[in-house]
Amino acid sequence: MKQFPNIMNPEDKEKWIKAGKIASEVREWSKSLIKPGAKLLDVANAIENKIKEKGAFPAFPVNLSLNEIAAHYTPVLNDSIVLSDQILKVDIGVCFEGAIGDTAYTVDLSGKQTKLVEASHQALVNVMKTLKVGLPIAEIGRVVEQTIMPYGFQPIRNLSGHGIALYQIHTGPSIPNYDTKEKVVLEKGMIIAIEPFASSGEGRIKDGGDVVIFEEISHRPVRSPLARQILQEIEKFQHVPFARRWLDEKYGVNKVSLALQQLKMNGNVQGHAPLVEVSKGMVSQAEHTFLIDETVVCLTK
Repeated sequence: MKQFPNIMNPEDKEKWIKAGKIASEVREWSKSLIKPGAKLLDVANAIENKIKEKGAFPAFPVNLSLNEIAAHYTPVLNDSIVLSDQILKVDIGVCFEGAIGDTAYTVDLSGKQTKLVEASHQALVNVMKTLKVGLPIAEIGRVVEQTIMPYGFQPIRNLSGHGIALYQIHTGPSIPNYDTKEKVVLEKGMIIAIEPFASSGEGRIKDGGDVVIFEEISHRPVRSPLARQILQEIEKFQHVPFARRWLDEKYGVNKVSLALQQLKMNGNVQGHAPLVEVSKGMVSQAEHTFLIDETVVCLTK
């Protein structure tokens, strides 16, 4: 049997519980920020600062993805986007001593996407009832699919939940949002994030838009003094994904653009582009992190 990297060391259990608790608290607190007239940048800064106030740091930049963007958008420096009548996905990650809590919710500011929001939320609720050691991950996908489709929407089939390990937000196994017929099962001790996405479109996503989230993938030496300086700053993020604006605030847009270009060419960092529904359908998301044990624990409930 394949040994997945997301099997928790029992000695780390309290860290995982703490990370999930902080993520849950920040999620609930953040809901008061989401209202027409709020600047997306202010919302992001407030959420990330709240995580730090609680003794943790962002496991990834808070994702604030609007309308047809399913994930991987976070505000840029001097971002001018203002909330009005959009559908907003708020995806929050908290890292506490390496352990990560990953949770998300959707707010419909238009008043026209109530059923779409309900579809992804109910899919998560229904999956929670089935979780147990030995459950095939394909069964999770089947439940998501069979919940979302009767609402008249499609699950996003090329987005999935995932395993989580210390300082690693995405590991195997992939947790599908449709029935893949896979034979992989949930194992005792796994940490997994389940995140149903529902769409009014075709149910697939593609890369689109400027890359604003990056991740360090190598310590490889780099010749440029500027790139070395920026890489040293990036290493403070402890290998979790980071927002370009975190660097822009400190070093300026032009220096960061040049350094990131050099670091990408040298294989030090990779970018994560915004993920856009291929037919521009609206997208909703719901997410919790779970510890698969004899009694399954929702760490971010």
